[in-house]
Amino acid sequence: KSPYRKVISHGWVVDGEGKKMSKSLGNVILPEEVINSYGADILRLWVSSADFTSDIHISKDILKQLSEVYRKIRNTCRFLLGNCYDFDPARDSVEYRSLAELDRWALFRLNQLIEKITGYYEHHEYHQVFHALHNFCVTDLSNVYLDIIKDRLYCSAAGNLERRSAQTVLAIVLKNITLLMAPILTFTAEEIWQFLPKRAYPTVQIADWPEPTAQWADTELGKRWEVLLKVREEVTWVLEQYRQKKLIGGSLEASVDLWVEESFYQSLADYEDQLATIFIVSGLSLHRGFHTAPDEAITGQQCPVKIAVRKAPGHKCPRCWMFTESKQELCSRCQQVIAV
Repeated sequence: KSPYRKVISHGWVVDGEGKKMSKSLGNVILPEEVINSYGADILRLWVSSADFTSDIHISKDILKQLSEVYRKIRNTCRFLLGNCYDFDPARDSVEYRSLAELDRWALFRLNQLIEKITGYYEHHEYHQVFHALHNFCVTDLSNVYLDIIKDRLYCSAAGNLERRSAQTVLAIVLKNITLLMAPILTFTAEEIWQFLPKRAYPTVQIADWPEPTAQWADTELGKRWEVLLKVREEVTWVLEQYRQKKLIGGSLEASVDLWVEESFYQSLADYEDQLATIFIVSGLSLHRGFHTAPDEAITGQQCPVKIAVRKAPGHKCPRCWMFTESKQELCSRCQQVIAV
């Protein structure tokens, strides 16, 4: 009796130019060579990243590109794990309703990822697993969520509710993406699993498969943050123009004025006190309508907004790097944290 339920066959393995593998052509790449150069998980990632219904290409360039993708996924996981160093889930976890809204957005996106990847595995669309996992780690986590919460993680007091809120989500995300990658990146998943705090199973390979959580499926929250993050893209693009002109250095050197079309205003006004944090700038002023916008304000490419950037007033706090007009060297927030 076969020790498996299904067998999937794939197309021919060809080189990067689509030529068949042949010793005479000198284009054969042995599995042992890949494992010795990159590790077994890169070989597994290459197999899973290919559409098995077509010919499968392999070359040194393809393997190098995959190793870069793998490195991004691994580095994301290392960041998640590293920032849970003082987090005890039993003692420090924050319940869902008390999480910061950005943290709940991260769980919303994780929930979607679990649904998608589970479906891809069930329908043998392994190359889609690879793309979905990579996109989540790079786009949702590194480029957005982790970028925004670094200030909370590094500068808030250790036991601060907002910091624990972020750590709660980091721990949940890390556990779940480790489970999702385990069938493909087996050795990496096991390595991560051994460092997880309070793990219920000795190995990732016998842990329960993650399932979507109804509480995380907040579509209204998802829609609100879709708008906020589109505006964030607009602001980031404008900041980059100023940076290239050497008018500012990092984004925290900037203070932003944002003029918003009447019909679009309320979707941002509800988050006015959070916008500077979301955009990672030292100050932000929100204006209703375009009538007060100066000629030099830059019109958004995909949102009805106009944006102007100026140097943030005051001096740079040496602890959090935010610009402050405080007469003290540290900003008022950092003074409070240090005093605790």
